[in-house]
Amino acid sequence: MLPRIAIIGRPNVGKSSLFNRLAGRRISIVDPTPGVTRDRVTYTIEVPPPEDAPDGEPRYAELVDTGGYGVYMAEGKRFDDAGEDLSRLTGAIEAQIRAAAEEASLILFVTDAQTGVTTLDQAIASMLRREGNAPKVMPVVNKVDDESWESHAPDAAKLGFGTPVMVSAASGYRKRQFFEAVWKRVPPETTNERDAEMKIAIVGRRNAGKSSLINSLAGQPRVIVSEIAGTTRDAIDVRFEIEGKAMLAIDTAGVRKRKSWADEVESFAHQRMLHAIGRADVCVLLLDAQEKSSQVEKRLAQELTDREKPTVIAVNKWDLVRSRVKPTDYLEYLEQEFPGLGYAPIVFLSAKSGEGVNDLVRMSFNLFRQANHRETTGRLNSVIKDILNERGPSSKLGTRAKVYYVSQVDVRPPTIVMVVNKPDLFKGQYERYLLNRLREHLPFSEVPIRLLFSERKRMKLNELLSRERSRGGDDDD
Repeated sequence: MLPRIAIIGRPNVGKSSLFNRLAGRRISIVDPTPGVTRDRVTYTIEVPPPEDAPDGEPRYAELVDTGGYGVYMAEGKRFDDAGEDLSRLTGAIEAQIRAAAEEASLILFVTDAQTGVTTLDQAIASMLRREGNAPKVMPVVNKVDDESWESHAPDAAKLGFGTPVMVSAASGYRKRQFFEAVWKRVPPETTNERDAEMKIAIVGRRNAGKSSLINSLAGQPRVIVSEIAGTTRDAIDVRFEIEGKAMLAIDTAGVRKRKSWADEVESFAHQRMLHAIGRADVCVLLLDAQEKSSQVEKRLAQELTDREKPTVIAVNKWDLVRSRVKPTDYLEYLEQEFPGLGYAPIVFLSAKSGEGVNDLVRMSFNLFRQANHRETTGRLNSVIKDILNERGPSSKLGTRAKVYYVSQVDVRPPTIVMVVNKPDLFKGQYERYLLNRLREHLPFSEVPIRLLFSERKRMKLNELLSRERSRGGDDDD
């Protein structure tokens, strides 16, 4: 395990901005609305060494952003766009903060130079001492935007954790000194990041059970589960091992119709979900067995198809409907609703009880292997020859379709190039037929395949002469 750095503090002191500054990219949602960050958002960072460091090696850590401690205590009752009282999440948010602090090797306790130390800051300091985490604390005073604010920073020393480090996460003022301070507190023995073997993104509409599934995979309450729709706002990375294999699971915000978006936070959460799909090796489209498929889910399925992502269709809450719905009937229903994912495997599960979760993991690794498989050129040409002998493309104006060469040029998705005489003869209906037959004969039965057709062209005289010169030939030969 990498050492963990937890960022904690009251609402709106700039924790998410500081997280993004350390990560070097915009990962955590930054918004002036208190309570936007709720779960623990994590990202593996490389902390550069100080210029005068003796070993000069970067240090690696898992950075953890947390929700604002006491957000609803400070703001009173807050309601979401559906009128839900979000103060009901207070206990869950603060439990996530405590867990992050307990598991951390280093705690960045962030305060605000421009508002000074508040009663809530003092309450957080008392909590850290009471739970025995004081030795891990590095006080950070954020929003020191220029020299004029430096005199305000020492006020944070009265919290009892030593001299605070000054920084402006927004502008980068005193960034170098801040990074040096963090580098010195990260355990030096861990200087090599081990990437997760497989990244899976869990996507679906609101309240389909994505967070419950993440917690079931991780074996602990890693993200907040609530009946309040839209509780998850960020894309949450959770690293763990299962059956001896490393995984990174990404919980994403629930999707709903664009016209129903309440604010910019929801828009950014949607973009984070799309980004999670992009960086995932395998995607899980999580459906609620109790609900009919929606246009939102169909658009998600189309997104996964367009991006050529290996996908498992996971039907959650199956334990609640199995007494009145047969799996075979549901499979037929899914084939009608999601025809573009006809090759995708389907798993029935209950995220809450854990039933079927191991099947989902095994299936995800199976898709990961399929998407990374590279078939031999000899095998590919043999398979294509057999398929063409059985049924070739329909000729146009008497033109006979010919295949000169077939080769796999890439993985994820498996990408096969066919050099042919007339690419137009192979595209369209025959291309779909060819893809289906390739899935039958090759170890790509449940993943997208990218098929490219290239026309063999005669080499022009000047290209031929140029090639001969490069080989040492004589122009007069």
